[in-house]
Amino acid sequence: MGLRLFQLLLLGIFTLVFMDEGIRFCNECDFFDGFKCRSHMKRCWKFNLFLPYNRSCTTDHYYFGDRATGRYLFHFTKLSCKPCEEGMFQVFHDLLRETHCCTNKNMCNTGKDNLEKSALYGEDTDYTVHDDIPPK
Repeated sequence: MGLRLFQLLLLGIFTLVFMDEGIRFCNECDFFDGFKCRSHMKRCWKFNLFLPYNRSCTTDHYYFGDRATGRYLFHFTKLSCKPCEEGMFQVFHDLLRETHCCTNKNMCNTGKDNLEKSALYGEDTDYTVHDDIPPK
């Protein structure tokens, strides 16, 4: 049994080392306000194997519905390594999630690919209206 287990271990190492794209690295952040991560920015990794939807880094943009204007306004972004299914999904009656998948390179989910957010006029691009909120 020991020799068989050793052979399986060598097969696993061989598969990871000699694959074209063995491991994908992504950013992970629970609350990205569009300019910087308000929680701890981490790195996560996943095996870049077989299934095409599993090869991507995930960016989820969340929007709140404004009843007065009838529009959805950007609230925050979540970056992760979970398997990605691109599209829009209504989480609650007033909360909308938009998911983007990127497969072109490592660390491609920066969170800055949302065109709905903008910096305050005359301010630095790293400044946001959420700067008065203390980090957790």
